[in-house]
Amino acid sequence: MRSPRPELARAVDLPRSFTAWTLAHGLQRSLIQRGARKGDLISRMVMDPQLRVDPFPAYEELRGRGVISANDLISASVDHAVCNEVLRSDAFGTAGGQGELPKPLRWLHHKVIDPDTLGPVDPPSMLAVDPPLHTRYRKQVARAFTARKVGRMGDRVSDVAGDLLDELAGVEDFDLVERYAAQLPVTVIADLLGVPEHDRERLLVLGNEAAVTLDPGLSWRQFRRAEVALREMHTWFRGHVERLQADPGDDLISQLIRLEGPDRLDTVELHQVGLLVLAAGFETTVNLIGNAVAMLDGHPDQLRWLRENPDGWGNAVDEVLRHQSPVQLTLRIALRRTEVAGKVFEPGHGILLYLGGANRDPSVFADPDAFDVTRANADQHLAFSAGVHFCLGASLARLETAVALRALYERHPDLHVAGRPERRGTRVLRGFERLPVRTAVRV
Repeated sequence: MRSPRPELARAVDLPRSFTAWTLAHGLQRSLIQRGARKGDLISRMVMDPQLRVDPFPAYEELRGRGVISANDLISASVDHAVCNEVLRSDAFGTAGGQGELPKPLRWLHHKVIDPDTLGPVDPPSMLAVDPPLHTRYRKQVARAFTARKVGRMGDRVSDVAGDLLDELAGVEDFDLVERYAAQLPVTVIADLLGVPEHDRERLLVLGNEAAVTLDPGLSWRQFRRAEVALREMHTWFRGHVERLQADPGDDLISQLIRLEGPDRLDTVELHQVGLLVLAAGFETTVNLIGNAVAMLDGHPDQLRWLRENPDGWGNAVDEVLRHQSPVQLTLRIALRRTEVAGKVFEPGHGILLYLGGANRDPSVFADPDAFDVTRANADQHLAFSAGVHFCLGASLARLETAVALRALYERHPDLHVAGRPERRGTRVLRGFERLPVRTAVRV
């Protein structure tokens, strides 16, 4: 798959880009690296590549230090009750909604940001704004994800899964991520947003390259590569909007374009809302399907149980969400002086909420490190966040994954991991870059 177009890389104003990186990542990266060198656990959890591959021992070390830990920069928690409380509290907001920078630096940050390189954690993305702005955006998008509409998507998801498996007929070895786990959700979300079939593969590549911007403390090289991918996504989206303005359909973007009055979105808002729905629509599910196959490969007895009890696939998906959360952490900033679990937060102080750790809290989940598709309370996980930022596409992601897994194992009951899986290098998102599988009987 080709890299972002070089002419778009050249179009980026390098001094402006470097200033944006310095404010958003460079200063932060320097401080985190300094903390990691001194052995600070929270800093190491961000920077250490080994803890990206296997963060769970670090989560338990953090848990042993109390329900909330802190260093000189930030607080952190793997406690389920604390994470749930903060996510639901109106005393906390997103980093983008308030900004963790002092006001003068925040003003400068807005001045240097190029609208054509805005990412998923840049306002006015729904991930980066708080009510009432977040409420306004969410209201418009939520109409596409009602229970009735998601329920009606079941047949389409089944058809897509069947078509993808038909294409793999006779193929004994393949990369599950590239040929199946990524293709199913990108097809479904592209249908929802009116994306032409010939654009889908490219957007999948660009979305994967831009997803790194969710991580804190990016290097200059990572930032530049992601920025170029984002520029190409915005360029594509501009053309997509123009096509739908000329020939609208019943897709979500056409509906957003037709909005009038105070609900109407301006160009930047439309880009951020549309591109976030597009990226979020496949990122979580790609990781979720891959994580599920890897876990079931290591627990053949549970896979056998699911084949005999197909009604259990829904609960199995929740257990994968709990045990291998596709989104491992999120950040919240105190909007006013408040107290959580006996700790006082002053306005502007941040807390890292390690969802992947909260989902293994022994006070909520018995034997939390065990993977158990029959776990009675698996759905108490926080993998989709909570409160006003609870994932809009949670029901769709669950549906897609359950259908995808059931269809996959019905067609290939002997499917197993063959070769060395490759984890993604991201800290926030947990999934596989590559997951080689074989359909023949395991020898």
